[in-house]
Amino acid sequence: MFNVKMSLFARTRELEHIIDRLHDKIIEITMVFKDAIDIYLRERRSENYRQISKKIKVIEHDSDVLRREIESRLYEQNLIPDMRGNILQLVENLDRVVNLFDEVAHKFYIEQPDIPDCYHEQLKVLVRQVSECAENMAIASRAFFRDLVTLRDYSKKVYLLEHQSDKTSGKLRKAVFDSDLELAQKIQINTFVEEVADVADLAEDCIDALLIFAIKREI
Repeated sequence: MFNVKMSLFARTRELEHIIDRLHDKIIEITMVFKDAIDIYLRERRSENYRQISKKIKVIEHDSDVLRREIESRLYEQNLIPDMRGNILQLVENLDRVVNLFDEVAHKFYIEQPDIPDCYHEQLKVLVRQVSECAENMAIASRAFFRDLVTLRDYSKKVYLLEHQSDKTSGKLRKAVFDSDLELAQKIQINTFVEEVADVADLAEDCIDALLIFAIKREI
């Protein structure tokens, strides 16, 4: 299984290039998001955080534009309806990952959670894991259009990183609820930890769908 190594769009590379740009946006937003959380933990809602939040919003907007262009151009391709539907779902899933990064970053800006210093390193580890998970998901998705063996390899990395992020978020949430913080602060921190971890869960869902699409493509 997964021995296909060929471009999905044999007739034209233009659509594949546009989808590649969407993959690039995911990789870009993972890097910016990591920087954003580092800034927030140092400075809270500072001017630096406001600026990097705006940068994330621009990436999210660019992703939406690319998604709409891909959806429009897909109907120009000579694809069987089922495959067209799979690619449409894939593109929507990719866009959802970008949207979630933007939503979490914006929520940090609006709600300004008070996260004690003792939890900063664990939160940074979690952010790094979910960002790497999304990045590997984007690489796996790119491989779906060219090399299904590479898709399988990067899918394994996504599953591993999602598992690691689950463990990290669980330990962090337990530490918060075992602390002497006020209940309201515990609940707020817990909510933010869960929402950061949701990025990895969504990336895993994307991989689940991708692997099904890959099997259908080989039939």
